[in-house]
Parts: sequence; C-alpha cells; structure tokens
Amino acid sequence: MTTEPLFFKPVFKERIWGGTALAAFGYNIPSEQTGECWAFAAHKNGQSVVQNDMYKGYKLSELWEQHRHLFGHLEGDRFPLLTKLLDADQDLSVQVHPNDEFAKTHENGELGKTECWYIIDCEQDAEIIYGHNAKTKEELISMIERGDWDELLCRIKVKPGDFFYVPSGTVHAIGKGILVLETQQNSDTTYRLYDYERKDAEGKMRELHLEKSTEVIEVPFIPDQQTVQYAQIDGLLIATLIECAYFSVEKWNLSGSASLQQQKPFLLVSVIEGEGRIFSGEHVNTFKKGDHMLLPYGFGEYKLEGQAECIVSHL
Repeated sequence: MTTEPLFFKPVFKERIWGGTALAAFGYNIPSEQTGECWAFAAHKNGQSVVQNDMYKGYKLSELWEQHRHLFGHLEGDRFPLLTKLLDADQDLSVQVHPNDEFAKTHENGELGKTECWYIIDCEQDAEIIYGHNAKTKEELISMIERGDWDELLCRIKVKPGDFFYVPSGTVHAIGKGILVLETQQNSDTTYRLYDYERKDAEGKMRELHLEKSTEVIEVPFIPDQQTVQYAQIDGLLIATLIECAYFSVEKWNLSGSASLQQQKPFLLVSVIEGEGRIFSGEHVNTFKKGDHMLLPYGFGEYKLEGQAECIVSHL
C-alpha cells in the first residue's frame, strides 16, 4: 500500500475556443488554442499518467484495472470520474449531455455526463448559459426550429468562486473569458445544440446533434443548486459544494496546517492556487498550483501545511 500521494501528468486538448490561460498553472501547453487540461482522466480519448512512486508511468485506467486496492476495491468497469480545467477564450457551443441510460443505448456503452463547474477566474461581466425558458417539449422544439436562441437560453453573469451543478439533460455553455475546474462523470459524450454558426479552420460548420439534444433535454428546466456546507479543521476550511449520486466536490482553503485522515475510496486533489507540503508516513511531498494528486484508499493519517486552494472530489 502506498503512503505517498500519486501525482498525475495531465493531457491537453486543443479546441476552437481555447486560449493560453492554462499556461498560468505552470503547464507547457501545446498551442494558443489549448482549451482543456484533463487532470484525472481514464478515458479512451485521454489518459493521465502517474509521475511518481512505485506506480510511475501507469495510466489511471491501468491503476483502476490492475491495482483496484488503491480504490478500496470499488466495483465498476471504468474509473468513475474525470477532472478538467477549461480555458474558454471564446464561447463554447451550447450543448447538453445524456444520462447513463440514454448514453448506454445510443453511444456504445458510454456513461452519461453529469458535471459541475467551479469558476476559478473570469473576465468582468462574463456569462454562462445555464438552462432554458421552454415550458414544454413542443415549445422547445419550436424555438429551436425558429432559431429563437435569445428567448430560449438562460444567461447568468458569473464571478470567481461561483459554483454550478449541471446534471445530464441541462442546456449549458461556458462563455468567453472564463476559467473553470470541471468535475464530471467519466464520459466524453456531448450533443451540440447551437454553435453561433461558427466555422472551423477549414471553413466548415461544426456538426450539430439536434435530434439527440431534444430527446435528452429536461423540460421544464429546474435549477438544482445545493446549499454549501462548511467545516473547519485546524487551518483548513472545507466547503462542500455538492453531494450527488455521482460525486462529491469540496473547496479546500488551507492557511497554516491541518491534520486529516483519508477514509474515502480515493480523493482527487487539484491545486488551483498557492503551494504547500503533505506529510504522510515517512514521506514529505511538496505541491503547488497546477498539481493534481490522488490520495488512495488506506492512505491513512496525513498533514497539510501551506497556503493553498484546492478542489477535491470523491464518490
């Protein structure tokens, strides 16, 4: 059993809407259109890799398949979660994701995609699209066919520190000038509803998925935001942002030191600001902004020390 945190090397994805903001996390990004950093990823479209300890070089999916004891012998045919950083230098397309049942049937056994967003940073007056105004499925289809997007889509101004829960079936889009940490089910299935009639580098419109979108969109839209719960442990303030069927997500503000015990099947820790040290067994590891570390099952007692902000997820 490892008593060291496992640090992961992320995977980067270039996107038509991406930019350069992810370089501020210390990453060597591939281009000026880098949209996504897949921090904890065990998907066929992207695999993050362990950088340290006896498991150095293992993909996350290989750890899951070959060393299930690191995850408390959880059942399942794939690692359940995917953590991303998203740099929206331009507006993302308006989209919706299916639930597990629909995805399994229509997307070759993929999981559905329920997700959530923590707004790390954003431009002043930046907006997201979150939900729609249609009261019935018929009204939804009619507004889409008319191209009545301004009336259909709900826009919300955001600020750093905001959090949004985005269940499957929710119409959504991250707007220009927003940097997000996204926690989601381990899925890469997206149905594009509207893309502002944008063209790609080859002058082509990107594919839309109107039929599947209208099938899976929840009507009417009912926002599902939960009350944040707070707990103070020594120099660590823990804000529980969401607890749902697929994941729990917390914001950790470390100012000083805190003694903790890892009692979950696993913890995924993404450092979004600051730096510090983690003491576990005989090991001392440093961490900094841009690091992503997994604390495995049986990690036991450990101590954090430093000034840092982290987004932490588990089942």
